[in-house]
Amino acid sequence: MKTIFVWMRAALLPSLLGLCAPAFAGMGLTELPGQRGDGPVTVYYPTQAAEQTVTRGPFQLQLAPHALPQRGNGRLVVISHGSPGSPWVHADLARALVDAGYTVALPEHRADNYKDGSDPGPASWKLRPAEVSRAIDAVAADARFAPLLALDRVGVWGGSAGGHTALSLAGGSWSPGRFRRHCETNIEHDFSSCVGFITRLNGGLLDGLKKLVALGVIRQRFDDDTAYSHTDARIAAAIAAVPFAADFDMASLVQPRIPLGLITAAQDINQVPRFHSGAVLAACTGCTRVAEFADASHGVMLSPMPPPERLSAIALALLGDPPGFDRPAAVAQLNRATVAFFRRHVLAP
Repeated sequence: MKTIFVWMRAALLPSLLGLCAPAFAGMGLTELPGQRGDGPVTVYYPTQAAEQTVTRGPFQLQLAPHALPQRGNGRLVVISHGSPGSPWVHADLARALVDAGYTVALPEHRADNYKDGSDPGPASWKLRPAEVSRAIDAVAADARFAPLLALDRVGVWGGSAGGHTALSLAGGSWSPGRFRRHCETNIEHDFSSCVGFITRLNGGLLDGLKKLVALGVIRQRFDDDTAYSHTDARIAAAIAAVPFAADFDMASLVQPRIPLGLITAAQDINQVPRFHSGAVLAACTGCTRVAEFADASHGVMLSPMPPPERLSAIALALLGDPPGFDRPAAVAQLNRATVAFFRRHVLAP
């Protein structure tokens, strides 16, 4: 009798698992109007519709534009892009999340996006957390998605400047004054974090002038010691990937208000880990190391990666993969780990 039971369990288990597994034919794509004058919110979501080849910028993506949404697992994840990011460089992560049943929303951050990169850094960081909250509002206001989602437990994933957003939403407190003091102390060793993609130190005769000019601008623009933070009770968990974090009061991240995960890249020269992700991990008593990449650069957060010919020489140096880096394997690991983190902390009651 026992042998028959074991045989029946083995025979039925694949069928039962098949009944529980998502049955989505494709990944839908639509755009919602932003709230209160915000830019559009791009939404990826489960659908029964067949996909087609869609061109967005330099990317050829397989999507089902404006298809009817299908009920997935009932949860939303908001992705906060980096500077000056787009919804398309996170399409592979979105697909992994959609395959797991999530709906995924990406707000277009004001003056720090691929259409308009005119005001990145602290000016954008003040706005971004509230833009994430209003992206949730935009999804809630849409008649197609509102009946399919429970928005009391939302996940947030952010990369680079988006990682700064994720830290803010997890309870972190930062100030432009801390940004200034970090750069005054560490301009030589964390130059790209302070200056962005404008120029780099290269050991030449102009390095001293570059540092002097950069510090002059930073001191003029960032003399505000106001502490900024943002709370949204709907957000249940957050992941910060290779975040800018040197301007946070690390005491505010010792015990984040929600589960907080970090994705780190040891070869990151854009946000040098010891000043940013490493400093958060050293301070935080309850953070999760979602994924660690010993051989990855800052660009590990991007997939698909923009083609090299679409990047400036400086951007390519800061985002490009180190020699021998296995990007497909790393992206797959990052996506699996992200889905697992949100399964534990967003799907859980």
